[in-house]
Amino acid sequence: MINFLFKKIRAWLSVKNGDIRNFAFTHDVAVEIDINEKYRYDGDLLKIYSENTGPLVHKWHHYIPIYSRYFSRFRATKVRFLEIGVSKGGSLAMWRKYFGKDAIIFGIDIDPDCAQYDNISGNVRIGSQIDEDFLKSVIKEMGGVDIILDDGSHHMNHIPKTLNVLFPFLSENGIYMIEDLHTAYFPKYGGGYKSKKNFFHMIRGLIDDMHHWYHGKTIKFPKISKECAAIHIHDSIVVLEKNNVFAPVHSQIK
Repeated sequence: MINFLFKKIRAWLSVKNGDIRNFAFTHDVAVEIDINEKYRYDGDLLKIYSENTGPLVHKWHHYIPIYSRYFSRFRATKVRFLEIGVSKGGSLAMWRKYFGKDAIIFGIDIDPDCAQYDNISGNVRIGSQIDEDFLKSVIKEMGGVDIILDDGSHHMNHIPKTLNVLFPFLSENGIYMIEDLHTAYFPKYGGGYKSKKNFFHMIRGLIDDMHHWYHGKTIKFPKISKECAAIHIHDSIVVLEKNNVFAPVHSQIK
């Protein structure tokens, strides 16, 4: 009993300090089977991810069906896809296989070592996700952007700044996805359960903005809210859909 409690306390402290190793997949069953059985997903992205033999790609298992849910309509098109965070290059390789040869795929990273992945599965540019001029230059080079996936620093001081800069450049009917938001609860990433810097605090503000018609208060995030048609929240993922937003009306038809 003492050993069990010790392990539980150690696991809690580990998570509290931002160490996610206790969530690592260690089961004997194959990754593909685990994802399929838990989430009832057997789409193409499952095989692309689970059968990867190229550069390292690291994803939480429940992300795979979420990606497919929001990104599938862009497959086999000239989608302009920007991923913030290149790491070992495996994610860009996964997206190339998923979206196809016509997709315009860019990755940005602050680590100069990531330049080695340029022109393999996509274009890689080195710079900070909070450097407004850098971000604008990348979007200009891409010719616009339809999907933005923020898998960058995961820091509470960075995520909102990047969102405020890039969301206005997102195309109509585009998708802005931010992942690994468990960091919103980790002090080492500038977050915390009750912290006002917790990114979900901003999301609550965006939800208020979406409903400003009914409360009449000042819009907090006008660069985003005026074209944010929907917000979806999953475990560690937030998805913002960009589209025209109209004043609500109702009618009665008899």
